[in-house]
Amino acid sequence: MSLQGLVVAAYGKRYQVELPNRSRLSCVTRGKKTDLACGDIVQLTQTASNEGVVEKFLPRKTLLYRSSAYKSKMLAANVTQAIIVLATQPSFYEGLLNRCLVAAEVAGIRPLIVLNKCDLNDESDAQNRLHIYEQLGYAVLKLAATQDVTPLQPYLRHQSSVLVGQSGMGKSTIVNALVPEAEARTQTISEVLDSGKHTTTAAHLYHLDDQSTLIDSPGLQEFGVHHLNQIQLELAFPEFKPFLGHCRFNNCRHLHEPDCAVLAAAGSGQIAAPRLQTYQQLTNEIGS
Repeated sequence: MSLQGLVVAAYGKRYQVELPNRSRLSCVTRGKKTDLACGDIVQLTQTASNEGVVEKFLPRKTLLYRSSAYKSKMLAANVTQAIIVLATQPSFYEGLLNRCLVAAEVAGIRPLIVLNKCDLNDESDAQNRLHIYEQLGYAVLKLAATQDVTPLQPYLRHQSSVLVGQSGMGKSTIVNALVPEAEARTQTISEVLDSGKHTTTAAHLYHLDDQSTLIDSPGLQEFGVHHLNQIQLELAFPEFKPFLGHCRFNNCRHLHEPDCAVLAAAGSGQIAAPRLQTYQQLTNEIGS
């Protein structure tokens, strides 16, 4: 008999799938393909009391993933919000922030920038670096997760959220504060799947309430966007939109072409230089 379930943990080639009654099965996929993500809704066949085989996944509403020139890595499916976690220390990599924002924009996922560890030192430098993103309309939330995560809770209600960010930014602290049983549950899942060594590289989904879920994804060191084309990339920079279509050439890539409206806007201060540099770097990477 075919069952429907929700992927709540992804460990390499093995997944934990939650059934409607909240019981869970350790599952593999049919055949060699392992292209499931946390948050996927799947159809499966139960093969033992606590095991099953995933036959297929249902169409996704959204998919957040990263890609290099050679492979891609799915982070979360069917999410409505990407929470990009930064910290006052260690210093965050702004290029990674921009890449996460671009991927979220293209996927139709609302981004929220969280500046964590604001209790540890003077956060004015980090806050100043994020001012440009606030001006662009991105929500920025200051947080001290070791002391109080309640400022984050209103953003989580009625959302399917995924936490993304560099290692060391405090994602695990946020999860453990929001879901006190998360650490113990992760250890239990690892034992069931015999995958304890993968706990730091696995994604996990937690229910915050009946309408809200949170996916904790592995810490990132890089975020490639090779899956994007040129049009997707330029539209992922909201400050570019007033100037698109006004360049001399229809196929302008906004790198060094004459009479480029985007370059002119950057020259007059209407587009921030670091954002233009990020766009140009990504354009060269994807080779469109």
